Amino acid sequence: MQYRPLGRSGLQVSEVALGSWLTLGSSVDRAATRAIAQRAFELGVNLFDTADVYSEGAAEEALGFALQDLPRHHLVLASKAFFPMSDDPNDRGLSRKHLFESVEGSLRRLGTDHVDLVQLHSCSLETLRKGDVIAALTQARERGWTRFIGYSGDGAAARYAVECGRFDTLQTSVSIADQEAIELTLPLAAKRGMGVIAKRPLANVAWRCARRPSESYYQDYWERLRALDYPFLRDDGAVATALRFTLSVPGVHTAIVGTTRPDRWEENAALLAAGPLSAREFAGIRARWHAVAAPSWTGQI
Repeated sequence: MQYRPLGRSGLQVSEVALGSWLTLGSSVDRAATRAIAQRAFELGVNLFDTADVYSEGAAEEALGFALQDLPRHHLVLASKAFFPMSDDPNDRGLSRKHLFESVEGSLRRLGTDHVDLVQLHSCSLETLRKGDVIAALTQARERGWTRFIGYSGDGAAARYAVECGRFDTLQTSVSIADQEAIELTLPLAAKRGMGVIAKRPLANVAWRCARRPSESYYQDYWERLRALDYPFLRDDGAVATALRFTLSVPGVHTAIVGTTRPDRWEENAALLAAGPLSAREFAGIRARWHAVAAPSWTGQI
């Protein structure tokens, strides 16, 4: 496993991280959860990403259980705080209350007194601009609940999160089917020394679906990939090429992947062994995107 500095944070993180959405939680039993996380750690993965809303907290509980016997100082724990702003006038101005409850709940479920990174989870541009939610997260850091703070999202909100200068990291979608961030946010994030975590780096492996998927999670990427029609998607090495593309994007420090199989980590390690894509391969994928991508192909939350 190779490691990269997570921007200016001083953290060294593995090139791939274990994500817990659709990986850990109520659909995976505790023994399997522990096997997945511990095998990842044995092979060098040190960044583990989750969120308070994944499986209604079950993913955090499962991850806390899975990691409890591992050395905490070797782990980089990242979670996300969801901000439930409603139309109820009584809900206004409660950023601090919501965020504190979210972070405290995450610490309890993960079984730790602090995490290394708390990220605002797809908070809207309007809410970000008001500033209250960012101030609340900053206060959570001052209380020692998290070492760093970040934003997880895409599009204009992600760009604002970078430009405002208040966050240490950005988690955003980067893949062969999702390249908006490569021009919209990543160059700015690099100039500010922000750590960048790529989510959905394999485009949900949507090219494997012979027909249009019924689940909305896969549909947009399936349609994009049908239009992009990359030749390499018909090869056995498609997953490797897709992952290596994301990790070859300038400014990306780590990519979140998930699995329900412990032995998949050996396969992931083999995928990374070839290193970054060649300049020619990378340019070919980017050229095809520029030739085909529609203006509506924005980053997927």
